[in-house]
Amino acid sequence: MELTPDENIIFTLQGISITATVVNTWLIMALLTGVSMLITRNLRPDVPPNRWRTMLEVIVNGIVGQIAEITERRDPRILYFVGTLFLFIVTANLLTVVPGFDTPTASLSTTAALALSVLVAVPVFGIGSRGFFGYLKTYIEPSFVMLPFNIIGEFSRGISLAIRLYGNIMSGAVIGAILLGVAPFFFPVVMDMLGLLTGVIQAYIFAILATVYISSATATPPRPDTPETAKETP
Repeated sequence: MELTPDENIIFTLQGISITATVVNTWLIMALLTGVSMLITRNLRPDVPPNRWRTMLEVIVNGIVGQIAEITERRDPRILYFVGTLFLFIVTANLLTVVPGFDTPTASLSTTAALALSVLVAVPVFGIGSRGFFGYLKTYIEPSFVMLPFNIIGEFSRGISLAIRLYGNIMSGAVIGAILLGVAPFFFPVVMDMLGLLTGVIQAYIFAILATVYISSATATPPRPDTPETAKETP
């Protein structure tokens, strides 16, 4: 039994092994790009929305609402980044019901790459919002002693993101394989349903955590004379 799609080599290109992880990642990217192009090809105010456009608007508005609740502002840059992460992960997880499809999120290399993208995005968004020195200042707050701890905390968040997503997807695949040998007609259906639910939840959690990390990096620190920090006077 293959525990990870990295073990499934599809073809070799100039001595480089192209695994199912890479191929299926390309397929998901092509699928999301093609579907978005089909849905938005007549995206004009004078064209009445169809059911696909309505579904897309519901998804986008839901993501926008979740981001606004966390960041307390509407930032389209966060929507583009977090929305892409969510749609990629949820699509990859939902496609596990397709026979023979090895989801890329069952590979630690994929989850590590997704977590790395968040690690890179956090300082990029932070520098864009606070400025270069303003963002670097957050690593020595509240004192310079906290510098190594803040750096370690930054990397540990990325590791936790990768391990959490990989562990949940892999555990579901392993349990499903075990139950398939015990009761091949009943348990696979139940596990597929639970797998779909778990996949959506894991995509949601990953996107929410990414939004929280970016929000904390881009939040403007309150000034001492603001109402939030000023002491009440009698």
